[in-house]
Amino acid sequence: MTQSSEANETKSRPRRLLADKVYHTLFSRISNGDYPVNQRMPSEHHLSEELGVSRPVLRSALEKLRKEGMIYARQGAGNFVRAPSVSPVGFARVETLADIQRCYEFRLNLETTSAVLAAERHNKAILTDMEEALEMMRTATGSLVHREDADFAFHIAIAKASNNHYFETAMRALREHIYVGMQMHGQSLLNEGGKALYHVFEEHDEIYQAIKNHDSQLASSLMRAHLEHSRDRLFGGGLIDLTMPDQ
Repeated sequence: MTQSSEANETKSRPRRLLADKVYHTLFSRISNGDYPVNQRMPSEHHLSEELGVSRPVLRSALEKLRKEGMIYARQGAGNFVRAPSVSPVGFARVETLADIQRCYEFRLNLETTSAVLAAERHNKAILTDMEEALEMMRTATGSLVHREDADFAFHIAIAKASNNHYFETAMRALREHIYVGMQMHGQSLLNEGGKALYHVFEEHDEIYQAIKNHDSQLASSLMRAHLEHSRDRLFGGGLIDLTMPDQ
């Protein structure tokens, strides 16, 4: 890579990171029904001002949503929310700490397997998605901030790298459930201080390196350890007994 291309890459990276953040914000709003199906979304001018980003950054995020079939454009009318092409996976809302524990339990099975497949099947483009999510996390960690959007972007990239849409669909359906756990986990990390936050960033980076190096066994074990550490920090090592009562 020439010095000129390296400079251009350095300049374009902040825009990609910001566009990714906008993408996840809009994705959440669409998933939550804030923008109803077949209804016109707010104008680009309104969204760029509301989200505090330039029009090119916003358009990059909108283009990603269009490619994923979340929205469609009508000539001269703006962007509209597209009806799902498949029936969404449905999960009951998180209402208790036991539900958060159940979510971790499910993720331990789902994400360790997707990490194995990601190590075996990834391509350069999806590795770039992981790298960009890691860069957002690195920046946030340096500022002693926990960013759930970057954290989720990393995990969803691994699901996509499995090249099995069932993993990605399940992760997207769990998005709000995972966010609850991430937010609580992030708060516990901030209470512990910068060292704990940096340690979690290192866990993500090690998973990425294992996937990049096609080490499926290591990727799986690192993912399991990461999720277990996250769960145990949240619950303080005292898990809830989920045994069903006798009838």
